[in-house]
Amino acid sequence: MRAVIPFKKENAKSRLSEVLLENQRQEFALKMLYDVITSLVHSGQFNEIDILNSSVSSVLNTDFPPDVNVLVSEKNLNDALNEYLDKTASHSNEEIFIIMADMPLVTEKQICQMTDLQGDIVISAGSRGGTNALLIRRPDVFYVDYYGLSFLDHLRIAKETELEVNVYDSFLVSTDMDEPDDLIELMIHGRGRAMEYLKTLGISLDTNAGTLDLSKKIS
Repeated sequence: MRAVIPFKKENAKSRLSEVLLENQRQEFALKMLYDVITSLVHSGQFNEIDILNSSVSSVLNTDFPPDVNVLVSEKNLNDALNEYLDKTASHSNEEIFIIMADMPLVTEKQICQMTDLQGDIVISAGSRGGTNALLIRRPDVFYVDYYGLSFLDHLRIAKETELEVNVYDSFLVSTDMDEPDDLIELMIHGRGRAMEYLKTLGISLDTNAGTLDLSKKIS
C-alpha cells in the first residue's frame, strides 16, 4: 500500500493569516506535514510514503524518515493526484491512501482503523464537507475531484464506477487546520510538532473564554 500527501508550502494556510504571519504559516504547515508522516510511519501500513509537493521552488524539511519520497507536480490538486493514480494503476494497481497534510491530530490508530476497513473505497470527511482521507483500492477505475464538497463528489464517483464504499467517521481525522478556531482543537488534543510550534510562538489557550490567547504571541 502507498500513501500520498499533497502539500503546498507557498501561501500556506492563508485563512490563518489573522493569527500567523506568512513565514509562520509556512513553518506551521511543515510541522503539520511531519506529524502526518509520523503517524503514517508508525502505523506500519505502507510500503511507500510520497509527498506530492506543488512547486519545484519550495524547499521541504529534510528531517523526514528515509522511506519518504518527495515528488513534484505543478499541476492543480486534482490533475496531480489523478496522474499519480494513473501511474500507479499502470504499474502495480497498488492500493493508494490519500491524506491531507493539515491533519496533525490524526494518529496511527485512526490510520490502521481506516486501512483495515473493507470496501473498494474508504473515505473520511473533513469538518466542512471536504475529503480528509481516502483509501482507493481500485486506482484503475477511480478518480478524485477535490475542492468544494468533495466528500459528496467522491461518493458520487464511487457510485458511478460501481465501487463499494465504506465511510470512516472520526473526530481526529475530520479536524483539519483551516481556520483560527481549528487551532483550539490542536492546542487541546495535539501531541506533536505542530502543537509545540504554536507554543513556541507564544500561543496558548484561554481556558475560561474557550478561545486562543494571543497576548504573548511572538511576531
